[in-house]
Amino acid sequence: MNIKIHPRKLKGSLVVPPSKSLSHRAIIAASLAHGTSVISNVVLSKDILATIEGMKAFGAKITIEDHTLTIVGTKVQRCKDQIDANESGSTLRFLIPIALVNEEPICFTGKNQLVHRPLDAYFEIFEQLGISYTHKQQEYLPLHLHGKLKPDTYYLRGDVSSQFITGLLYALPLLEGDSKIIITTELESKGYIDLTLDILKQFGIIISHQNYKEFYIKGNQSYCPCNYMVEGDYSQVAFFLVAGALGADIKLYGMRKDSYQGDKKIIEDIIKMQGNLRYEEDYICCNPSQTVGTTIDFSQSPDLGPALTVLASLSKGTSLFIKASRLRIKECDRITCMRQELEKMGAKIEEFSDGMKIEGVEKLKGAILDSHNDHRVAMALAMASLKTEGEIVIKNAECVSKSFPDFWDVFKALGGEIIYE
Repeated sequence: MNIKIHPRKLKGSLVVPPSKSLSHRAIIAASLAHGTSVISNVVLSKDILATIEGMKAFGAKITIEDHTLTIVGTKVQRCKDQIDANESGSTLRFLIPIALVNEEPICFTGKNQLVHRPLDAYFEIFEQLGISYTHKQQEYLPLHLHGKLKPDTYYLRGDVSSQFITGLLYALPLLEGDSKIIITTELESKGYIDLTLDILKQFGIIISHQNYKEFYIKGNQSYCPCNYMVEGDYSQVAFFLVAGALGADIKLYGMRKDSYQGDKKIIEDIIKMQGNLRYEEDYICCNPSQTVGTTIDFSQSPDLGPALTVLASLSKGTSLFIKASRLRIKECDRITCMRQELEKMGAKIEEFSDGMKIEGVEKLKGAILDSHNDHRVAMALAMASLKTEGEIVIKNAECVSKSFPDFWDVFKALGGEIIYE
């Protein structure tokens, strides 16, 4: 599906969709708990549906009513011998260690870019523990596994993806003995680990750590049921705050000021760019601003890359994006793809292996753009239309269903003029 957008000012209010990161984590924890949990304020995006189906494959009973899940958890068992992660990296990397709590063979599948997203951090562990694994030579999926985790000391890099650490943090408490995770490099995306530890605590799992360098996991722990409401997603609010800086008038409800989300850094980044952002008692907004270029570190918040690339392209002066190499291993290479698409619109961007240099321009021009099947690229390009002369077309715009299925309806309700092609 292609979307044609005629530039219009966006105005209105929005209850921000719930955090996808927290939704994944709460669903998994509830599915491992002995008893019934209710998880509310859940958007059934493709990624979340993949996790729901994955946990059903482990024996959890999950019923869905509107945006609420009732989950009857269970010990890990094998109800299916295959789990389809679809395009969800979180589903795949979180569930692999959980699957290995049980020794029965299992196969993980997926599609599109997910089959190329690295799993080497786990492969090193498999080889250490003697866990059998097979996959195609040039692809990571389908991945066939046979073996079992055991209490041990696990060594993981901290600069590849925190998802590997989270997967182990969910599985290791279920083993009979104690384990330790040692991080061998600087830990990036600490915010995501904080989300994991907070959810685990709410579901009865206690894990201690020494300055995020060593994690200590007691075995023989049990997940306890918990009723949990998912808070608004800062990685989604980023697009609308950028829109506000570019001229929109949008009040954003449902955000926690004291959130553990690493993508809350969008507040700091926009303020650093001199965006006129403010928190009110129950909403947040960004008023139209003459933002200026600055240096932004993406080591803790790679998902903010597409939105901030748009804002930097329309800011006065030069922006430098640093420590951004993980943008290249998302649903697409978000450094190259954002550069390619925004250059079609007249942006001035130079890319490096781990970042970008962006010279701001006053206006962009209409163009035919490709989402590269990446939900965050599509949403970022939509916000670029606010300061575009002429209409834009975004190809493969349906990819927003990965995290925000109603995005185009919301965009239209806020005053966006779109045509489905």
